[in-house]
Amino acid sequence: MSASAARKLVTDSATSARMSKQRRANTAPELALRRELHRAGLRYFVDRPPIKGQRRRADVVFPRLRIAVYVDGCFWHRCRDHATEPKNNAQWWADKLAGNVARDRATDAALTAAGWEVVRVWEHEDPQAAAEQITSLVKRSQPS
Repeated sequence: MSASAARKLVTDSATSARMSKQRRANTAPELALRRELHRAGLRYFVDRPPIKGQRRRADVVFPRLRIAVYVDGCFWHRCRDHATEPKNNAQWWADKLAGNVARDRATDAALTAAGWEVVRVWEHEDPQAAAEQITSLVKRSQPS
């Protein structure tokens, strides 16, 4: 095996190990937002599909009000301000991340068509401000 091939294997296994530690749920931004929502007196479901049978899960769900909240990571969901372009396997990553964004838009469209309100919060957003926005939406959506 050549030295460059060996380096690539080390990089790939190191990257693989690092990526395997990425959390799918209960990330720090999600927990911060949920703390603020709870502090505001809201009760909700966590990490659940808004529509039964759907594989795509929302981070916070208010089922009776049909509100689904997603806390999107800047890297994984291509934040305009903070997205980075991986240099190793650049095309694979470009395709993967573009697919994530396309799936997000398809999820938004499907939920909206089913009568749901979708809220997307970036991981870098202030959790208190995001919670205030969501609290306002919840209060407007509650039956009078």
